[in-house]
Amino acid sequence: MKILVTGGTGFTGSHLVKHVLREGHKCVALDNQSSPNPRQAALVEELKGLGAEVVTGDVTVEADLKRAIEGCDAVYHLAAAFRNINVSKKVYDDTNIEAMKTLLRLCLEAGVKKVIYCSTQGVHGDIASLSENPPRPGSEDSPIKPEDYYQFTKYEGEKVVAGFLKEHPDFDVTILRPTALYGPGDPARFLMMYRQVKKGWFPFFGRGEAFYHPVYVENFCDAFSLALARPESKGRTYIIADDKYYTIAEIVGKIADIEKADGMIRGCRMVHLPFYPMYWLSFVVAAVWKILPGDPPIFPRRVDWYRQNRGFVTGPESRAFKELGYVPKVGLDEGLKRTYDWYKANGFL
Repeated sequence: MKILVTGGTGFTGSHLVKHVLREGHKCVALDNQSSPNPRQAALVEELKGLGAEVVTGDVTVEADLKRAIEGCDAVYHLAAAFRNINVSKKVYDDTNIEAMKTLLRLCLEAGVKKVIYCSTQGVHGDIASLSENPPRPGSEDSPIKPEDYYQFTKYEGEKVVAGFLKEHPDFDVTILRPTALYGPGDPARFLMMYRQVKKGWFPFFGRGEAFYHPVYVENFCDAFSLALARPESKGRTYIIADDKYYTIAEIVGKIADIEKADGMIRGCRMVHLPFYPMYWLSFVVAAVWKILPGDPPIFPRRVDWYRQNRGFVTGPESRAFKELGYVPKVGLDEGLKRTYDWYKANGFL
């Protein structure tokens, strides 16, 4: 089988390309490589060396998509505009909504047998039921209430899929909503957490008691294989998560234990700051930073992370288990240690 992975040289995409190749399939990786650097160039060469065909192109350009889709049996669609600071709404619309329309049409024309769309848990926003006593986790049926424009456009992409399936009921599309992805190579939030812990203290805006639900990147890759193999996944949507959700403070504590055991730190002090003063300050900082280079040190989405609850049903009661047989193989302790080892070996810590 030949499988196209859009966004194939990004963090999740590159893991998925390697996963596809390990399973014995042919793989095409499409990516615009918008921020080329020596590390990404080395990754591209690594993927090529493993046997992937790497296509430089943009999912918003029909000719690029058509070229990449040609001859493929399945498409794993990961490419997205993802929470970049000061990016116009049009970029999100074109990449996360309009490109989905084009991709599905081209897949139908090319005879692609299966499309798996990577959406996000964020379409559910804050899981209010986790604030109940006892906490009650969410599911695929939890209310849809995206809280930023990225999440909004990802759900609009899901609506494109639903509309397409109404017109073409025999076509096969599955939607996966991963929780908080992490693992070796993660360039974003988990790297920030490891680096902050390395300083010996970690700031919390609030008490750090909000729930956070990780998913190790290789566990998420397994879900693609299951959705591809299971006919019952056609037209279905799945939350893909690890087997447990944690408070943010618990995850920070586990990272601190790993760094302490390795001799990197002597300990990590938890510093709690009042949430709402920092939240309103973040709007001011983000506004001022629009005329400055780089990302602001704090901005509303980053501060709001300390408040939003994310946690979902897992195990035998979950839809992913019942219909896909999905069982995460790598738990949080092992996943955090693998991620730490990668960061350290590659000079990030």
